[in-house]
Amino acid sequence: MHKSIFFILSFFAILFSGCAARLTEPTMNFKPPKYVQQMPSKPETSSYIADGSIYGQGNHQLFSDHKAMRVNDLVTVIISTQTTSSNKNTKALTKSDAEKLGGGIFTAQGANPAVSAYANKLNGLTNIGFGTNSSSKFSGSGSATQAASFTTTVSARVIKVMQNGNYYIMGKREIMVDGEKQIVEVSGVIRPFDIGSNNTINSNQISDAKILYTTEGDLNSVTNQGWGTKLIETIWPF
Repeated sequence: MHKSIFFILSFFAILFSGCAARLTEPTMNFKPPKYVQQMPSKPETSSYIADGSIYGQGNHQLFSDHKAMRVNDLVTVIISTQTTSSNKNTKALTKSDAEKLGGGIFTAQGANPAVSAYANKLNGLTNIGFGTNSSSKFSGSGSATQAASFTTTVSARVIKVMQNGNYYIMGKREIMVDGEKQIVEVSGVIRPFDIGSNNTINSNQISDAKILYTTEGDLNSVTNQGWGTKLIETIWPF
């Protein structure tokens, strides 16, 4: 009795865990990678050559590089992604097998007619043939082609200047158009040398890049199935 209850409970637990796995929407965790968290921050240094000079290194320099250099500085990320994939697969298998077995034959030695007659009787029982013949064939083919492109810009903030000089950046942009909210989020590790003179960096130069683009609103609601429909389609076996 207890085993039956345990089996039923286990079955429903596996069933609903599978349903929950398929019902949840895909998410993206923007938590910094582990090596970013483990690497200590670069200590802040303020070595001014001449305070008040036009060539100084204060917060408002007249002649300076206006790239992001410190925590909370901003850098513009140019997100431009184009992905094209094409896959074609063809498989053909053929197998043929044939076997033929025959029974042994007894031979009488000498001229004894009784022995010869007995050997002939045994041959009638043992000289039985056995044969098999089988063949199988399989052929299949498939192809898939996918293309996608996305281009936008978003300002990101330097969250951490790591000890090796690289920056961990994170940025978010929200736009409301006709009741539809568009959300763009980006994070990753960049090198200060890759930042352009206009304080921009391309998304393909971001290590461990995470780029999220989502929409919220009536249009997104009507184009997605409700959780009840997803639940029924998940557990419906037909």
